[in-house]
Amino acid sequence: MSENNSIKPHGGALVNRITKVDPAGLFSISISEDVANDVENIADGIFSPLEGFLGQQDFESVVSRGRLSSDLAWTMPIVLDVDEETATKMKEAKDVLLQNPDGIGVAVLHADEVFTFDKEKAAQGVYGTNDSSHPGVAYTMSMKDFLVGGKIDYVQRPNDTEIRKNRLTPIQTRESFVKAGWKTICAFQTRNPPHVAHEMLQKASITTRDGVFVNPVIGRKKSGDFADEVIVKCYETMIKSYYPENRCQLGTLHTQMKYAGPKEAIHHAIMRQNYGCTHIIIGRDHAGVGKFYDPMAAQKIFHDYPDLEISPVFFPPFFYCKKCLAYTTPKACPHDNDVKEQISGTALREMIQNGQAPSEFILRPEVAQVILDHPKPFVD
Repeated sequence: MSENNSIKPHGGALVNRITKVDPAGLFSISISEDVANDVENIADGIFSPLEGFLGQQDFESVVSRGRLSSDLAWTMPIVLDVDEETATKMKEAKDVLLQNPDGIGVAVLHADEVFTFDKEKAAQGVYGTNDSSHPGVAYTMSMKDFLVGGKIDYVQRPNDTEIRKNRLTPIQTRESFVKAGWKTICAFQTRNPPHVAHEMLQKASITTRDGVFVNPVIGRKKSGDFADEVIVKCYETMIKSYYPENRCQLGTLHTQMKYAGPKEAIHHAIMRQNYGCTHIIIGRDHAGVGKFYDPMAAQKIFHDYPDLEISPVFFPPFFYCKKCLAYTTPKACPHDNDVKEQISGTALREMIQNGQAPSEFILRPEVAQVILDHPKPFVD
């Protein structure tokens, strides 16, 4: 595994599908914001080595083995689902303009394959369950019946918005890491504002590395999760107030949370390898939801993927111990729970909804204020 800032992209080369193809006169279809994000991530190489949506052979291999048909590690299907009528038209047209929800033609899809798929088998393969209370399973079962595979050519970026201001491409992050003089970079995946324990975990990871790349997921999340703009503002506030200069880079990753536990942990690692990170923090129940996954499953799965260039860094939960007078972990602290400052996500949401600021050992006061000041800090 690599120990320098020349870590190779997954598959050996960074994909670039930004082109100047003229989309005039092409058959067009509308795509969701989630799919529009996927297309942009393909084009920028965040999803390297993918050059488009998965064809049938790769799709079935990813579902059944967690690898592409070439045997390269890949755990999450990146697909375009359409109804039968649209599938027929796309098959005839071959080249299809994909329009985002704002009506902007963002990419041309060269539709090579149209195929049906077994939704229950796909859900079981990716999420390890067919229980419809799992948000990823519910999403899979709601998909249209046909998938279209083929390479894309990206022709136009979406409109600039406030939430996109921190979006970075792998070319940009790799250049940024070189400019900062970082050779070892630890990625931190998150879908929440920073608890102080998260901050301490990040800082612990850079005591033996050059910097941390904080990479919050921006995109569709389940009800009750924190809103995207809250997460970003909280991190901007925390980094400004509590990080030394040139030790933390913030960049947003615009993609849909799948809550796929261990399979998504591998996907998260691959994306951060493409960004140029040498390490990624994998915590307890990484990308999990409810009680669907063993808390250590996302760490154990890395044994099945020794071929990844990026190295996982495993941490137990951090908390503040009033007797130790320090942020620590169960491995280092012998004390009972009644002297540990920690809080469940449910309890934290309840406090915020009641206008209460959590302990400063749980949330930095500046971070808590950002959340309390926001009119709608949670996803409906």
